Amino acid sequence: MRRRLYLMRHGAVSYFGPDGTPVHPEEVSLNDEGRAQAEAARALLAAVEFDRVVTSGLPRTAETAAIVAGSHTAEEWPELRELRGAKLSEIPPERLEEEFVHAFRGIVPNEKRFLGGETIGELFDRVLPAVERILADDGWDTVLAVLHGAVNRAILSYALTGERLFLGHSEQATGCVNVLDIGPEWPANTVVRAVNIAPYDLLHTSSRLTTMEGYWDEFRAGTQ
Repeated sequence: MRRRLYLMRHGAVSYFGPDGTPVHPEEVSLNDEGRAQAEAARALLAAVEFDRVVTSGLPRTAETAAIVAGSHTAEEWPELRELRGAKLSEIPPERLEEEFVHAFRGIVPNEKRFLGGETIGELFDRVLPAVERILADDGWDTVLAVLHGAVNRAILSYALTGERLFLGHSEQATGCVNVLDIGPEWPANTVVRAVNIAPYDLLHTSSRLTTMEGYWDEFRAGTQ
């Protein structure tokens, strides 16, 4: 018997103001596009009955969950917050583009720091035990988890490989849905059934940029 995890990424947000000033990542909220993406996910998942709804507690995940599954009280799991970068002002200007666009290239080493901050290994250290605690509760059949791009990559990478290998090229569009069927032994008999379903753009026609390339363009546009 397998239980189902619908693993979402939160809807789109604006991490930079019009002048390129970064918005604190723990305070940023959904923008109009992000709310529309969450509405599209709500329509896609309307027939699914969730036993639990899990978020990281950050506003962008809580707001997305409230739109997608508003009849549920969402749980807050701080261990599942996004990979933390350092202050951009601490990164030498000549390194900024490299840090953004090459943040997730290939199999990312555990010692790699995200924008000069938290390492991939540190992300695994907090995310995997949290997932295991959720799975240890046998009182649910179907869970919706609304989390973050790097967090989702860590979970999907571990589900696919059984190792702490971070598959950086596994893109997570804002508002996307992943489907995992998880058996009694995690991750040995897990089935990754669907990845990066964007309900509002099923064929991903709106962009060929990665998430980090898009953020770099936003940052650069605001500072020029």
